[in-house]
Amino acid sequence: MKKKVKRAPNKQKKARNDDRALREHLISLLKGGEAHVHFMDAVEGFPEAKRGAFVAELPHTGWQLLEHVRIAQWDILEFSRNAKHVSPGFPEGYWPKTPGPPDDAAWTKSVDAFQHDLQELIKLVKNPKTDLYAKIPHGEGQTILREALLVADHNAYHLGQLVDLRRALGAWPTH
Repeated sequence: MKKKVKRAPNKQKKARNDDRALREHLISLLKGGEAHVHFMDAVEGFPEAKRGAFVAELPHTGWQLLEHVRIAQWDILEFSRNAKHVSPGFPEGYWPKTPGPPDDAAWTKSVDAFQHDLQELIKLVKNPKTDLYAKIPHGEGQTILREALLVADHNAYHLGQLVDLRRALGAWPTH
């Protein structure tokens, strides 16, 4: 009777599977859903006439929140992939100068830019050549993993504010 040789688990295969799982979880987190609102659910159908409206006890308008998440996400993406990127001044460079968009086209442009940059960040995370744990050479210890988590966390927080604002404005779907 031939004795079966017990083989050690393939550590390289396990590492690849763990890496793939982490990337999938990050992408899911970035896209929203599950415990977080999807970006388009928060912004789609936001009444044009209420995009610059303040509500008592809430600090920002819909336009301010939309532009803030767009600018912050863009900044983090560019920092993550471009050593020559210069971030806007903080905090003034991360918020629009007016409570409302100049027109409907500005809102649409901001929504489109947010979605484009989110897809670019997802591509960066999805790329197996991206070392999620390596320090970004032009940073101060940041990694792509940290930056992706930062975007997901920041977006979730402010999209939640946007949902609260829409509810307070009576502009959240009731279905």
